[in-house]
Amino acid sequence: MPNQPAALLKTIDADKATLDAARPLPSHTVASLREKLMLEWTYHSNAIEGNTLTLRETKVVLEGITVGGKSIREHFEATNHRDAILYVEEIVSRHETLTEWQVRNLHSLVLKSIDSEQAGRYRQENVVIAGASTTPPDFVHLPAEMVALIDWYGQAGAMHPVERAAELHTRFVKIHPFVDGNGRTGRLLLNFELMKEGYPPAIIRKEDRLAYYDALDVACVNGDYSEITDLVAASVQRSLDIYLEVLGLRHTHDPDKAPRSPGGN
Repeated sequence: MPNQPAALLKTIDADKATLDAARPLPSHTVASLREKLMLEWTYHSNAIEGNTLTLRETKVVLEGITVGGKSIREHFEATNHRDAILYVEEIVSRHETLTEWQVRNLHSLVLKSIDSEQAGRYRQENVVIAGASTTPPDFVHLPAEMVALIDWYGQAGAMHPVERAAELHTRFVKIHPFVDGNGRTGRLLLNFELMKEGYPPAIIRKEDRLAYYDALDVACVNGDYSEITDLVAASVQRSLDIYLEVLGLRHTHDPDKAPRSPGGN
């Protein structure tokens, strides 16, 4: 098992090199791929948290149309997530490094018009996470925990970007600094880290939710990040596959080498 993430990362790096060699990519192709991945990222990230909008309904909501029978909150979760992705793209384009300010801004966008009082504000109470084996730190320790997270991040530059992104995500989720919206914010941070290194976003699928939660739990309890790295790597690989197939750069034998998601197909 320890060698599996390394093999996945080697495959990913080879495919990323192929993609990078083809840059600059056709503008219309880039625009359509971006729209596809933004929609799927929004749908799956919200669905993991219980949003009942389908992929097609999410698309319609993002186009400004109200879907009957769905709550106002679910509509806001879709449009807010889209806006948060735009913010990630903005800070990536400006080559900004990660700060607590950005984390708070991301969370503010995630909870905008849903819970304005808590948006961007560290929790002022203690919480437990249903189904998790660890308990988030006491709220009085959150400022120190977040400083420590940013400090760790500043010293993690030697790690492979996919490993660093997976560990950043896990460390953030373990701290659970907000009352609500930690999962969505954590996955936005995950993809901020990947996108700033030139990787496509990792879309953790709704159907892999159990494997994802299990991998996070193992990492939070034991400090073993191999399973969550494996799952993130498989998600990055799927996005790379989409790029390479659309651009005609995927050789016929390559799909057979693409890693399977830990959560199955």
